[in-house]
Amino acid sequence: MSDSNYNSNDSSLVVDLQEATQAVKENRFADALHLLEISLSDHPDNIDALYLSAVSCRYLKKFKEANDYLERLLVNAPDMARAYQELGHLNKTINNDEKAISSYRQACELNPALIASWNSLNEYFVKQNNKAASGHALEQINKFKSLPPTLLYIDQIMNEGRLGIAEKRCREFLKKNPTHTYAMSQLAEIANRLGYFDDAETLLKKAVDFKPNDGELRMKYAMVLRKKQKFSETMKQVNILCEQFPNNITYQAQKGSELMQNGEHEKAVDLFNDLIKINPYNFSSFTSRGHAQKTLGKTAEAIESYKSAYQIKPDHGEAFFSLSNLKTYTFSDDEIEIIDSQLNRIDLSLKEKVYFHFALSQALESKGEFNEAFYHLNKGNEIKREQSKYSIERMDNELQSQIDVCDKDFFKSLGEGGNDTRDPIFILGLPRSGSTLIEQILASHSMIDGTLELPNILSLAQSLRGDDIYGKSGKYPKIMSSFTPEQRYEMGKSFIDETMMHRDGAPMFVDKMPNNFRHIGLIHLILPNAKIIDARRYPLDCCFSMFKQLFAQGQEFTYGLEEAASYYNSYVKLMNHWDSVLPNKVLRVNNEDVINDLDGQVRRILEYIEVPFEESCISFHETERSVRTASSEQVRQPINKKGMGRWKPYAKHLKPFTNILDSDLLHPEDIALIES
Repeated sequence: MSDSNYNSNDSSLVVDLQEATQAVKENRFADALHLLEISLSDHPDNIDALYLSAVSCRYLKKFKEANDYLERLLVNAPDMARAYQELGHLNKTINNDEKAISSYRQACELNPALIASWNSLNEYFVKQNNKAASGHALEQINKFKSLPPTLLYIDQIMNEGRLGIAEKRCREFLKKNPTHTYAMSQLAEIANRLGYFDDAETLLKKAVDFKPNDGELRMKYAMVLRKKQKFSETMKQVNILCEQFPNNITYQAQKGSELMQNGEHEKAVDLFNDLIKINPYNFSSFTSRGHAQKTLGKTAEAIESYKSAYQIKPDHGEAFFSLSNLKTYTFSDDEIEIIDSQLNRIDLSLKEKVYFHFALSQALESKGEFNEAFYHLNKGNEIKREQSKYSIERMDNELQSQIDVCDKDFFKSLGEGGNDTRDPIFILGLPRSGSTLIEQILASHSMIDGTLELPNILSLAQSLRGDDIYGKSGKYPKIMSSFTPEQRYEMGKSFIDETMMHRDGAPMFVDKMPNNFRHIGLIHLILPNAKIIDARRYPLDCCFSMFKQLFAQGQEFTYGLEEAASYYNSYVKLMNHWDSVLPNKVLRVNNEDVINDLDGQVRRILEYIEVPFEESCISFHETERSVRTASSEQVRQPINKKGMGRWKPYAKHLKPFTNILDSDLLHPEDIALIES
């Protein structure tokens, strides 16, 4: 949320708010409310005016009016922590303890620096004789009470989206207090939210060096390392946390997540089972266990885990979304009613709203209610799109830079080089394009290991950008022109060494990170003998499937129909370029061809990879292995056409596709259906 949402340029409004704020401080609540009502008549959605009105009404014992103001406030600022704190105060005043606790928890989740919320929670926990929760609340209270008021203010405005002001104040504070670790972590969080992960990593590493026994600092450092896809480093930090704080369930749960990231899902399930024995009400442990079970193909067990999670916490949207994301689960009428009731709540965070919108869309589609299903699908994507910093123009420029730099002369001038291993097989393209199916086919071969969507090529490309890693003006891909043969060999060797942990002993292995299509030039330079398969799917099926899928991270172009269609065009343009400058380097495999002629396409793929045909590749669905993508359930079934044409019931909503997608890529009858 931008600063302008909180501060109108209307000078009279600013004056009125200042006077109203002063009146509240002086306990002149009636005077404050009079001023605020005047302000709201001209500015009905002003967040500060709504907040102060709610506070004034609570003190004037106008409880219904206070609640009405808070509802209006949360419609305009659904993630405003102070609004949830005020809702907690209101419910505490009218003795609605359950609602008060829920609101205070939400406030602390959105802004951990709200001391008043922690104080109230501590009071409730003491009453309930919940010593562990009370101890945690007291720990937070003491920590924040020890902080300078400036840093508490920075926390408040940072968690209300005013990052510009927060950054300025934080830098000013750090100039005078350069080793203050909490201020360093605040500036790191600002950098993190703005996408400056290098800066965040540097700041947090310094902070951890200053205070190596501060668990929260180290956890923040580990999470930034994870965002940068430095998974071995992340695991190292999480292991340190678990050694330092062996009774901390949060750190133990994070270790479970890191085990899953490294493909050790059985160990993760065992760990989550232990955590659930310790705390059977820890809903997030059930959800995480469900994720691991799903990956292992234990669908029935995953369903029970997800259900256990939402039974503990009905507003835990991730559990409902995870059920819908199985693609094979059908919600009961009671479950749909729960989802619907949650979406009708005012006091529901944007994160949870997204999960519930996607889950309800899937539920409604299964009932044939396609218009309503699209409404919720669009609402979920709309929230993600507003939160995302994705730019069609910026992505187009990034992909165009590959075309501009990596031309025929570029490859000719660099000549031969790189690591000559034949181990890796890259399956790349777009998400939801059938890459998981191809991976499952190949992983069913005795000479090929299926691994994960490995981040190593993306991490290498990111590191080559230098000072700028955000796709604006970094050194990559231009820097590849200066690669020496030795550098190319070492980069290729590092890739093989770093990915060895994911392999199972077969001579070859699959890396199915779809976004690697942006870096085929880099792959060719460092691993010239690597096999590359472009998994392609008919654009209407592919783009709509991307729009329907809520990805965990890294696929921001899927949050809009226009964005998805534009990205598809740019992808085809770049792949055509690679075909031109590196002829016969890439094998294109169309999803529709695999579905219509499995035997023929399997033989074609295996011939390209230069391995003998094996019947197990045809019966791929019988292969037992971990599958982590959204297609995990589909690839455990025989080949079928269920995924083809699923966009058609939504045709009237999909005109952005025909407006943007290259018409040569589409069937004329499909264009006519959408535009009719």
